[in-house]
Amino acid sequence: MQKLKLDELNRVSIAEFKESEKLPVVVVLDNVRSMHNIGSIFRTADGFAIEQICLCGITAQPPHREIEKTALGATQSVDWQHFPTTLDAVASLRTAGYEIIAIEQASGSTMLNTYQPAAGKKFALIFGNEVNGVDEAVMAKIDKCIEIPQFGTKHSFNITISAGIVLWDFFAKLRL
Repeated sequence: MQKLKLDELNRVSIAEFKESEKLPVVVVLDNVRSMHNIGSIFRTADGFAIEQICLCGITAQPPHREIEKTALGATQSVDWQHFPTTLDAVASLRTAGYEIIAIEQASGSTMLNTYQPAAGKKFALIFGNEVNGVDEAVMAKIDKCIEIPQFGTKHSFNITISAGIVLWDFFAKLRL
């Protein structure tokens, strides 16, 4: 077995990516502090061809050198917009017909492995602040809550890991 060279990866151009069919998912970042986390989520969003990222509240916006360190150019391919608050983003996405889903540990949550996204629907996945998670006021406005099963002592994944797990799960269930 031999690793593929860069020119063997069949990468699409940014213009081709923009025109390609997207996974019907919007990622909502609720006051995410780390620019490295933001950049990593842009890169993961590019990898799974999601529709858009909503950067809310204190979440930093491109262009920024610290975001680009981990985004590696994905801020150019993935559409994004900033909202003053996460509640503003939720209201806009609800009006646009998205199912609003928090990724959080909460009473009444559905475990990710048992959740089946319905074909033909659009999903807004809210990932919370690294310390406080999804804001309580936002939790009061969601349609569903999905929890990633965890079995260790920490019961806490980094936001970039959570985004990767959940986006892969949605991609696999909706596209594969």
